[in-house]
Amino acid sequence: MPGKTAPDPAGKEQLLPAAERERELRQQGYREKALKLFPWICARCGRDFSGRKVRDLTVHHKDHNHDNNPADGSNWELLCLYCHDNEHGREAVAEACAPLRAGAEQGAQASHSPFSGLASLLDRKK
Repeated sequence: MPGKTAPDPAGKEQLLPAAERERELRQQGYREKALKLFPWICARCGRDFSGRKVRDLTVHHKDHNHDNNPADGSNWELLCLYCHDNEHGREAVAEACAPLRAGAEQGAQASHSPFSGLASLLDRKK
């Protein structure tokens, strides 16, 4: 491709750990704030976390923007690992199904009717 250069492997090796450290520092900041602001209870399932179990409690960004970290915690909720995975899994499924919903809105109809011959089969048994 014109104008494109191959990535520098040495630069990439330095960039990834630096980005990971920055992400961890940012996470620690809002995680610690969220744990001070909110009770240690999963906002979805209501499971209580105390002592060492608090490590299983995660901070979920309601708008899915990890850079939106208001000091009042209005964009956060504490979720257990399972509910947090479920929340992001539902989002992924919704995104994957978006083209299917768009096709349905345009009047697309199913080409197969699984019960089309059922009446004749039931009549034969009588």
